[in-house]
Amino acid sequence: LYDQTPDLDDHLAEGSRIAYCGFDPTADSLHVGSLVPVMGLARLQRHGHTPIALVGGGTGLIGDPSGKKDERTLQTREQVDANVAGIRKQLERFLDFEGEHAAQMANNADWLTTIPLTDFLRDVGKHFTIGYMTAKESVKSRLDSEVGLSFTEFSYQLLQAYDFLVLHEREGVTL
Repeated sequence: LYDQTPDLDDHLAEGSRIAYCGFDPTADSLHVGSLVPVMGLARLQRHGHTPIALVGGGTGLIGDPSGKKDERTLQTREQVDANVAGIRKQLERFLDFEGEHAAQMANNADWLTTIPLTDFLRDVGKHFTIGYMTAKESVKSRLDSEVGLSFTEFSYQLLQAYDFLVLHEREGVTL
């Protein structure tokens, strides 16, 4: 975290912060790889910060290309919604959703499924270059594979960036 977030100690010491972490709803249960980020949110909460668990109801309709050799099988909205509900139950075991610094759960389907494509491309896409996007390891590895990378998966990183922007503007997320 330190290598990726310089001056994090100072940022957290300045006052209560709002932090988020995203969780992929491709199943109705979190996997062991989610334990570290969940515990990170829990630790932040215990130290007076507010966690937001972002479940990707919108990005889950697309599928994260990271670490995958093939494109994911697309799920229906109903499947993704059911998975989101299952994940909430699991997160309640680790995060306190009541009281001071109550955890929040957000679903990026609330904003990603309502923004018109042309608005998204004009307002968000224009800030990213193809060179920057293809330099990402999750993209590079798939571009070099036999399977390749669909535009749908390629756009995933724009959706993630938009998640941060929305959460920053609406909730004051800085981490």
